[in-house]
Amino acid sequence: MAVSQRGATLRHQDGVAVVELLRPALNVQVKQELLEAVRQAGQDGAARAVLIAGGTKAFCVGQDLAEHAAALAKGPEAAFATVRAHYNPLIEAVQAIRVPVVAAVEGACVGAGLGLALAADLRVAAEGAKFATAFTGIALAADSGLSGTLARLAGPSRAAGLMLLGERFTAADAERWGLVHQVVADGTATEAGLAMANRLAHGPTQAYREVKALLKDAATADPAEILQREADAQTRLGATRDHQAAVHAFLAKEQPRFSGR
Repeated sequence: MAVSQRGATLRHQDGVAVVELLRPALNVQVKQELLEAVRQAGQDGAARAVLIAGGTKAFCVGQDLAEHAAALAKGPEAAFATVRAHYNPLIEAVQAIRVPVVAAVEGACVGAGLGLALAADLRVAAEGAKFATAFTGIALAADSGLSGTLARLAGPSRAAGLMLLGERFTAADAERWGLVHQVVADGTATEAGLAMANRLAHGPTQAYREVKALLKDAATADPAEILQREADAQTRLGATRDHQAAVHAFLAKEQPRFSGR
C-alpha cells in the first residue's frame, strides 16, 4: 500500500510500517500525505513497529516558507490555520500509535521536523545530522508539540536555551542530551532505524504498548497512581502468551520468541 509518491509514502516490511518523507519542506500537499500515511500506519493491525524516515540529504526542514509567505499575504489567520489543520493532527497521530515508533534522521531536522522526530519513541541520527528549533529565527515560538517534548526530553533549562537562542546542534549533542538514542554513519540512519524497528516488531508487542502508556501517564500521574498503573499493567501482561512463553524459555535456557500476543 502506498500513499502518493509526491510527498510521503507508506510501505510494509516484515512487520514494520515504514513512513517515508519524499520532500523535506512541508507544504500542504506533503502535510496531508504525511498525516494520512501516519494514520494508516497507526491503524495497521499487522504492523508491530513504525519507522518514520526522510531522504538522505534531509529528514525534514519544517514549513515550506514560500508557501507560508503566500498565505501570510492573506493574513495571519490564513497562514497559521495549518497548525490546527495539519501540524497538531500529525503529532497527535504519531503519539497515538500504540506500537513503538522510530524516527531515522539524516541531514537537517529543523522546526516542525524536529517536533515530528521528537514525537517518536526512539530516534536514530546520522553523524552529520543537524538540528534546530528555528522558530525564533523567524519571530515565532513553537508548534508541533516541540515546547513539550523538548522540555520533557532535554529538561526545561536546555529546552529554554535551544528555543530562545535557536542555535543549531549536532547529532552528538542530541545524543548527549538524551534526544537521540543512537548515532550512526552518514547515509545509514534509515537502515539502522529499520533494524531497530524490526527488532521491536519481533518483540513483546503487548508489553511495548503498556510501556508506552506508562511513560505517557508518568508525566501527569502522582507516585501512587504510577504504582497502581504499573501493577495493573503487569497483571494484564501476565496473561499474555508472550510472557508465559518467555518464562518457559528462560527456565529452559532458550531465547524467547515473541508472537505479539
